[in-house]
Amino acid sequence: MKFHHVSGGITAAKGFIAAGIHCGIKKNKKDLSLVFSETPATAAGVYTKNRFQAAPVVVTREHVSNGSARAIICNSGNANACSGQQGISDARRMAEVTAESLNIAVSEVVVSSTGVIGEYLPMDIVEAGIRNIAGQLSPEGGQDAAEAITTTDLVSKETAYKLEIDGKTVTVGGMAKGSGMIHPNMATMLAFVTTDIAITPELLHKALTYTVDRSYNLITVDGDTSTNDMVIVLANGTAGNSIIAEENEDFHRFRTILQRVNTELSQKIVRDGEGATKFLEVTVKHAASFTDGKKLAMGILGSNLVKTAFFGEDANWGRIVSAMGQTDVEFFPERVDVFLGDLQVTRDGQGLRFDEAHAKKVLQEKEISITVDMKMGDEQVTAWGADLSHNYVTINASYRS
Repeated sequence: MKFHHVSGGITAAKGFIAAGIHCGIKKNKKDLSLVFSETPATAAGVYTKNRFQAAPVVVTREHVSNGSARAIICNSGNANACSGQQGISDARRMAEVTAESLNIAVSEVVVSSTGVIGEYLPMDIVEAGIRNIAGQLSPEGGQDAAEAITTTDLVSKETAYKLEIDGKTVTVGGMAKGSGMIHPNMATMLAFVTTDIAITPELLHKALTYTVDRSYNLITVDGDTSTNDMVIVLANGTAGNSIIAEENEDFHRFRTILQRVNTELSQKIVRDGEGATKFLEVTVKHAASFTDGKKLAMGILGSNLVKTAFFGEDANWGRIVSAMGQTDVEFFPERVDVFLGDLQVTRDGQGLRFDEAHAKKVLQEKEISITVDMKMGDEQVTAWGADLSHNYVTINASYRS
């Protein structure tokens, strides 16, 4: 299956325009982003499972529940979370002003916010900003839009790919933000994806949930699930393909390209993890099920002892097997093999003598692969994470300032 990387990010697909501006929530960085489909679009969303759900998540759930949306308005610098009824009213007002500015229905607006929890939005600034940004939408605005949703991110995150489906060129593009509070129970970040494919809301949602579980839900930076996170996908049908209404070959081709976009955005989030010095890829081979493989991989990547060992470039494989043993997955310890890069450190649950100099060389790399062979079944799961450095503590000790 041949798909090709293309430029444009969130505006790579036909019929989507975007913008990103500084409206005044932050001191001097872009803080307001708008994405718009010039024609009606099918929509699907997946949301944080944190019990403290931010106001924009509540409002967006309502709006996307009917399977359609055309605009995504997102501010950074203020999460509008734990803000009570005022927060709900402010999120609804963001949708109203966006709808008025674009001449669409309020229910067609996705609202999102990210930043500090527990503060009210400066709505006079936000409303003026929305009216301003609506006049700046363009097909070239994707990069600014991606930049405007960032918080502690060091870089903005976007990607896009195209693939032929039903004889038509279909494009899927997206942007994401996230650096800290990354440990998905859905997703711990924001991600927005656009595509020009024609597909029913039901199958769009099915493709989204499948790919989210195999991308954003397989990353972790620090073990914290945020209050504001969502993944939204809009599909406006302008590619001209016959509408996908069943799980046929075209559906699977679309799901593959959506998977590619979401996986790449997920990995970009991990690579930009707060204070991260290592990109860790854990592959669990021969697991009994996808769920077991996921729990084991995330158990390894979520362990602070594992993360600090990799930061210190210490081949302490005992922490890896201990983290696996703490999960609720049933497996046979006496079957487990562990590899650090190409170096096997454990065979059948027992440690091997290995070349410490070789191990040090593997761990000095910025990208490190950890492979665990469970010898239990046919499932293979790969997840991604980061180490835990001194700088992570520094960044998060002064987040509000």
